[in-house]
Amino acid sequence: MINTMQRFRLLVLLGAWIKSRPSILEDAMVNAKMDNPWFTLENQKQALDNIADEFLTEVKLKEWIDSYRLDNFKGSKTIAIIMAGNIPLVGFHDFLCAFISGHNVQLKCSDKDRVLIKSLVDYLISLDNRVSNHIKFVDRIKDFEAVIATGSNNSARYFESYFKNYPHIIRKNRNGIGVFTSDESRSDLEEFGKDVFDYFGMGCRNVSKIYVPKDYDFKPMMEVLHSWNDLVNHNKYKNNFDYGMAVHLLNKSHFYNNGSIILVEDQSIASRIATLHFEYYDSLEVLNEDLLSKKEQIQCIVSKGPLKSFTHFTFGEAQKPSLNDYADGVDTIQFLMEIEK
Repeated sequence: MINTMQRFRLLVLLGAWIKSRPSILEDAMVNAKMDNPWFTLENQKQALDNIADEFLTEVKLKEWIDSYRLDNFKGSKTIAIIMAGNIPLVGFHDFLCAFISGHNVQLKCSDKDRVLIKSLVDYLISLDNRVSNHIKFVDRIKDFEAVIATGSNNSARYFESYFKNYPHIIRKNRNGIGVFTSDESRSDLEEFGKDVFDYFGMGCRNVSKIYVPKDYDFKPMMEVLHSWNDLVNHNKYKNNFDYGMAVHLLNKSHFYNNGSIILVEDQSIASRIATLHFEYYDSLEVLNEDLLSKKEQIQCIVSKGPLKSFTHFTFGEAQKPSLNDYADGVDTIQFLMEIEK
């Protein structure tokens, strides 16, 4: 049995190892890119650095553990984690929660994201071989006692039916949104570009829709977002961009296009890759009520200032979650502690 503080030390060492970028990790990044062309080396580096900087520093990790008094907690269950593969290491936080709480872990990786997480776990095992007794990579989960599963809305319906008799967290599609007031500076808009374009906009925390006041001037935003037009040099992104253009032209839709993103008025929160939806609002009070009715579709909100009923991230911070920024607002550590009762 590895106790909590031993696990803590292993994770801190993992964070330092990630930052040192050893050749074995660099090789894994190359292999991950070959497995999934969406996983550019730049995107993988961003994901790894965020994990090292936000999840695995000694100070942040210790503060997080202490807030739950995990040093006195010893998990004994087997947790099956079914990971998504939309962005690099998207399931790492779930793994981290299960590992630090002392539970045994079964990891079922997406075919799109199986290389990097294996590399990180292999390093933990190299530090302490006992880790291999607590973490297993599986093609099919079995003999488990609780489940954390992330997928599409369609797969979530299957998960909810299949795992209904187990303690579970089932995650569906969610997206980030942006709220604008016309008071944003050029610097705000430049930071906002990260919320839209990081990971090609494929993360659940990426902004897929913005809300703007009536008579909003889109010109400054579209000029700033044009600086991301090198994304169309990526074949898969360009295919999505061209397809979106063709659809809107055939439908004779009104849209804005700056060579990097298509901006179209649409009530849906989720948008296609290379497309950003927008919707006008009359007042922040009315918008707040509208967003409350759609909160199950929203992963996070970026804005310059606070909203009445929601926490928010400043522009450019959507893809920099902290340890306490739990997906769908469900406290994973609390869930993992409660299944021991």
